[in-house]
Formats: sequence, structure tokens, C-alpha cells
Amino acid sequence: MIRVGVAGAAGRMGATVCGAVEEADGLELTGRADPALDTGLSAILPDADVVVEFTTPDTSLANSIACLEAGVHVVVGATGFDLDALRDAAENSGTGANCFVAPNFAIGAVLLMELAQKAARHMPECEIIELHHDRKLDAPSGTAKRTEELITAAGGNVHQPIHSVRLPGLVAHQEVLFGGTGQTLSIRHDSIDRSSFMPGVVLAVRKVGQLEDRFTVGLEKILDD
Repeated sequence: MIRVGVAGAAGRMGATVCGAVEEADGLELTGRADPALDTGLSAILPDADVVVEFTTPDTSLANSIACLEAGVHVVVGATGFDLDALRDAAENSGTGANCFVAPNFAIGAVLLMELAQKAARHMPECEIIELHHDRKLDAPSGTAKRTEELITAAGGNVHQPIHSVRLPGLVAHQEVLFGGTGQTLSIRHDSIDRSSFMPGVVLAVRKVGQLEDRFTVGLEKILDD
């Protein structure tokens, strides 16, 4: 049984994570941390093997480092903070705790990124449009930035800065448009409900303690294990 704490448990994503952990075989929800619940992170660390971190960009880094220093593995879903600082903390904590970060936990979004990378080798000229709910604090999204990195690594050319849309009624959506001589290609993924992220979150909780590297980014790194 893997004991799981959730940071940001009162938020929409955090609450969904709590429900997914409670329903998953082999996982036990042992703590919920959130200012709205009057429960701090330190209160749930002693009972957790893994903490799922879904707070805000201004608190996620400190929370994740606190988990590592306590010897607790951490699965990070928040974006918009200094990822290099978290990498340094994970690689130098000395506690044996691992850190896993995913810009997007939806398996379809991971497939979009992989397909976009492949397409960029043959149709390098492209643009990225990402659309999220109006309460998302960071722009562009972590998924869009990761997609741009993969496209660039494959020799692609993202023409303009990533286009970010924030509107009520949206959840998480991304489209990559490729243009070539006499043709276009569109690859799009839509998360229409936060439940779309839960299989990836549960998989990461199960895998994080087995990772050889102290710091890992990307759901694709554990999908084929």
C-alpha cells in the first residue's frame, strides 16, 4: 500500500486527485493539505510515502522541496515555477526521495506532443495554440512550453510566441498547426473533464519511487515502463 498525501487538496484538481487516490487499488489517501482546510504540508508529510503537489506557481516549488527534504517522493502537477531550481533540489537533497514532474498528466496530451515532434521533422513550420480555464495562473501553459521544446529539438520552427487563451468554460486544450506547400496539418487534444488527468497521476504515484533518476520530467518517461 502506497500512502499518499495531496497538497492543494481543496482545489478543483486537488479534490479530483483525492478521489482518484481513494478509488485506486494499492493507494491510501493519508492526508489533505490546503490553506482552505487549515492543514499545512508539514502535517501530512509524516504519514506519506508520496505527495501529489497541485497548488499554485508561488507555492509549488517550496512545497516540493519540503517533500524532498523530508524524504517523501513528490509528484508535481503545478507549472509556472523555476523548474531548474527544483531539479537542483531533487538531485542534491540526499534523502533518497524522487521528484516527478508532468506538464500534463493526460495520456492524450502526451501523444499529441510525441506526434507533433514527429510531424516537425517533415513539416517544420508551425504554431501552438493552448486554451485553458480562466483561473489558470500561468501562461503559456507548461504543456505548450514542453511541446515547443520537443518541436524545436526535432528541427521545427514555432513561428510566433505560443498563443494562450483563458476563458470560462474551458478545461485544458491544445492545438499545433503545421503548414507546408499546399497543405496544413492540425493536431489537437481536448481535456473536457479533469478526470482525464487521473490515470496519469495514479500511474506517476505508483512509479515515482521506482525511478532511477532523482528528477524526471514528462509522463512519456513512465508510460512504456
